[in-house]
Amino acid sequence: MALPHASPGQIVDILSSEGTLPSAKSFALFKSDQLEVMRVVLPAGKAFPPHRVAGEITVQCLDGRIDFSVDGVSQELRAGQLLHLEGGVLHGLVGLEDSSALVTIVLCKP
Repeated sequence: MALPHASPGQIVDILSSEGTLPSAKSFALFKSDQLEVMRVVLPAGKAFPPHRVAGEITVQCLDGRIDFSVDGVSQELRAGQLLHLEGGVLHGLVGLEDSSALVTIVLCKP
């Protein structure tokens, strides 16, 4: 069963409760015609393999530390930091410790 997306104007909690991050799940917060926002959870050592999305993205690390690779070059994204990528850029993520991030994707119309 799919999780419901937030409705316009609805407040959504995106931070983990104390001690719940390792068992938390990734989920889409909302999706519209032009924008998708997700909370991605990366336990320590878990990888989100290199991939591309058509539209621009932002990734804001909420908790922990993430090894974020862009075109094969790794950098560390820490809680409180934000990264922006143009569409079509190859990128991947690995949790260096239990981590979560807020990911925003601009959806390109075909």
